[in-house]
Amino acid sequence: MPLSTSKIVAEVEGGVGWLTFNNPERRNAVSLEMWQGLADAAEAFEADAQVRVVVMRGAGGQSFAAGADISEFEQFRANAEQKEAYGKIAARGQLGLVQLTKPLVAMIEGFCIGGGLALALTADVRIATAGSRFGIPAAKLGLGYEYAGIAALARLVGPSAAKDILFSARFLAADEALRIGLVNTIAGEGQLLQQVRAYAQGIAGNAPLTVHAAKAAVRAFERYSATPEAEAIEVLVNRCFDSEDYREGRRAFMDKRIPVFKGR
Repeated sequence: MPLSTSKIVAEVEGGVGWLTFNNPERRNAVSLEMWQGLADAAEAFEADAQVRVVVMRGAGGQSFAAGADISEFEQFRANAEQKEAYGKIAARGQLGLVQLTKPLVAMIEGFCIGGGLALALTADVRIATAGSRFGIPAAKLGLGYEYAGIAALARLVGPSAAKDILFSARFLAADEALRIGLVNTIAGEGQLLQQVRAYAQGIAGNAPLTVHAAKAAVRAFERYSATPEAEAIEVLVNRCFDSEDYREGRRAFMDKRIPVFKGR
């Protein structure tokens, strides 16, 4: 499928759509053009009647997606105003995945961090390797993590585990991710692609209308609506993006040093 960027690859194989984050030199960190490409790929898969299930994965075997591309933040996401423009493009990419009526499987190998974890959370099922690592390092960068991503995380692992992940900004090993429900299955050594392909082909061979109805029913059960609290949280998120701490977090990351946060 032709897309607007070569850093997102969309292919179809036997009823399975394969969506690949193709930025391995940056551990598949998601750039602005990749967010746009994600939206295009999701739209194409949704419209293709031959596609009955979609698998998303990272290229290179080292990382599913190591978050949003922080090297772009100074140019595209340096304050709350820029965050809004950037966020609209990123939200379109994520929304395309969320709104897929077909099952979405995340095939996770290596790092699944920050925005990469947010993408994995849009999946219906997550299958990972034993060496995969998960985390949301927003608190180490001084940026605000979007409400939709936090809500998805809390629904999946529960409020207490979600708070631990967000407050500590630590990385979780695959066995802990499995224990708290962040992933569904850990693949056997060297068996990830084989297991995911067999699983996806099994779904593709099932009755499409039944699968579609099941996904719609579960989605209706877990759907959240916008609330005054969500609007208040957005104010707090914007405050993070306009803060001195966020500027310090970006600079410290690029300078490869420990940030010194002042709470303002």
